Amino acid sequence: MPQKVKAVVAMAKDAPVSIETIVIPDPGPGEAVVDILTCGVCHTDLHYVQGGIGDNYPYLLGHEATGTVSAVGAGVTDVAVGDKVILNWRAVCGECRACKKGQAQYCFNTHNATQKMTLEDGTELDPALGIGAFAEKTLVAAGQCTKVSGVTDEQNAAAGLLGCGIMAGIGAAINTGAVARGESVAVIGCGGVGTAAIAGAALAGATTIIAVDLDDRKLAKARELGATHTVNSTERDAVEAIQELTGGFGADVVIDAVGRPETYTQAFYARDLAGRVVLVGVPTPEMTLQLPLADVFGRGGSLKSSWYGDTLPSRDFQMLIDQYHLGRLDLDAFVTETITLEDVDAAFAKMHRGDVLRSVVVL
Repeated sequence: MPQKVKAVVAMAKDAPVSIETIVIPDPGPGEAVVDILTCGVCHTDLHYVQGGIGDNYPYLLGHEATGTVSAVGAGVTDVAVGDKVILNWRAVCGECRACKKGQAQYCFNTHNATQKMTLEDGTELDPALGIGAFAEKTLVAAGQCTKVSGVTDEQNAAAGLLGCGIMAGIGAAINTGAVARGESVAVIGCGGVGTAAIAGAALAGATTIIAVDLDDRKLAKARELGATHTVNSTERDAVEAIQELTGGFGADVVIDAVGRPETYTQAFYARDLAGRVVLVGVPTPEMTLQLPLADVFGRGGSLKSSWYGDTLPSRDFQMLIDQYHLGRLDLDAFVTETITLEDVDAAFAKMHRGDVLRSVVVL
């Protein structure tokens, strides 16, 4: 029988979000209903509110979530009722050309639930990243549920952040950037994703980790999570500072966690010869980039984009939970505050001002 629950919905562009009653259908084939435990407030959700992703309002917001599976549809075998899961937006298909090449982390045909959740009047909701977890319950494709073990109730808020931003940052370092022991890494932009990239570089064994940002508060947090050096780019030229801190050569890996032409250009010139540039910050559609082609050729190395940290949730989520338990990855440090559904709009404002690393809704 369909269920009615409370949820945070963006009804129109740039309007304050509201608490609405929504209808969750029974799961169909390949689907699951999940009772949400926690959900982080990610900048992507704010992009939905601001119209930066589309105009298919109303949007059911929220996607960095932990939950417990409460019902499954026909044919679901990977998760069962009662399983604790972290939700992901990369439900791999197993059939596309990437999956068939053994590169499921690049799956080109990831999927969501077939049925739609709705408002009480029947208006269909578009769930953020196919998840929609600022809600007491949500409906997802069963492949979006990644079963994890060893996560206590007190650890849910931290663990759920692996569902998006923290995984994107860590993955940009360890998966896309392939940071190796002893290498130098610079990260431009130290919000949630950039700070996670710093933590990922430390986890991978980098010995010089340079954090670049405009905000000294963010730089201080970056140092807590593994940065060995910090650069406030309002005070120093970021490229010159990174080169100076790496013997005049530039970093082995430079990660752009902002996603603007200016920061990408900095990343390009701040790397060593044959170094790697990783773009994990998400640009807006109108942005363009100009680089001298001779410089692209002459500097060698690689220019990579990181999709969701090139993560394979079934491989990466439990591994990072294990690193958390071993004391090698401080996921708790990313949780600035815990809030309720009613506090989400205020949390967007705090995030926009840079007052928090992550606010996490606890249900």
